[in-house]
Amino acid sequence: MRLHNLVNKDELKELMLSSKEERTTISFYHYFNIENPQLFRDEQFLKWKKLNVFGRIYVANEGINAQLSVPTQNLEKSRDVVYGIEDLNGVRLNIAIDDDGKSFYKLTVKVREKILADGLNDDTFDVRKKGTHLDAEGFNELAKNPDTVIIDMRNHYETEIGHFEGAITPDVETFRDSLPIIEELLEDKKEKNLLMYCTGGIRCEKASAYFKHKGFENVFQLEGGIIKYTQQVKDKGLENRFIGKNFVFDERMAEAITNDVISKCHQCGQPANSHINCANDACHLLFIQCESCAAKYDKCCSNDCSEHIKLPIEEQKALRHIKVFNGTSFSKNRFSANKLYVGEFKK
Repeated sequence: MRLHNLVNKDELKELMLSSKEERTTISFYHYFNIENPQLFRDEQFLKWKKLNVFGRIYVANEGINAQLSVPTQNLEKSRDVVYGIEDLNGVRLNIAIDDDGKSFYKLTVKVREKILADGLNDDTFDVRKKGTHLDAEGFNELAKNPDTVIIDMRNHYETEIGHFEGAITPDVETFRDSLPIIEELLEDKKEKNLLMYCTGGIRCEKASAYFKHKGFENVFQLEGGIIKYTQQVKDKGLENRFIGKNFVFDERMAEAITNDVISKCHQCGQPANSHINCANDACHLLFIQCESCAAKYDKCCSNDCSEHIKLPIEEQKALRHIKVFNGTSFSKNRFSANKLYVGEFKK
């Protein structure tokens, strides 16, 4: 049996967008030993496929990391699938905040060396000695403490559209990059309260243990990340210290937490907070674009890309291997405010 999708991704996406089936986006992760990741992967694919679940699941010897779009009518059955695995029984299931169910259009289950690319050698420190977990109320209280340093463990393109008040947001492109930079940045603050957060909590699980190993005395992490925090703030009527949008790694790109727009269009500099991938597949750059520039550049990042997508498809394919667009090929480039009006974006 072929345990993967057999339909073209464009067709799958079109089916997802046209479907009127009510769906709910959930995510979960857990570090636990999986002796045979490939067998575990195949078993999971069959179970989720049967329930018409879409999403992205990573499986490794160290555990599982999953983001799923579940038919709402199958939500209870999906929970049973997760809790039916002994090590996952009772694991926290994060429910998406600003969700229309159109988060994924196919099911992908992959075996990887790690469920999160952290670049760490787990044999050099005790990954079980994690930081203290805090709920939304505990996070807010500690955040107000003058001896607290709030660290955003996400990437620059995530923090650009939304972050917690007073947080340090390192200009990094990957989680792997952030760890040594943060360690150096806080070298003389090891006695401070190190308060970390990320989208759903998984990055902080490993990072908190790493920083404790590196000598930081008081390490705390937001349990369930921004997703769980937002739900608790609403349910308990707490002060919301998060500003803007929460970036998510699915078709939605982001969840609106507040109406604040703290970022700018990378092309014209006007307030904007919607990410888009350049419509030129040979570029595919992830960047922020306002509605005016989307119309002007045909949802592309530059005139070069806009002109390229107007060429016959065969000519586009021929040029794809010999022409460079904005110095990138299927990657996420960083853009700082002082670069808004220079280089490729003003062609």
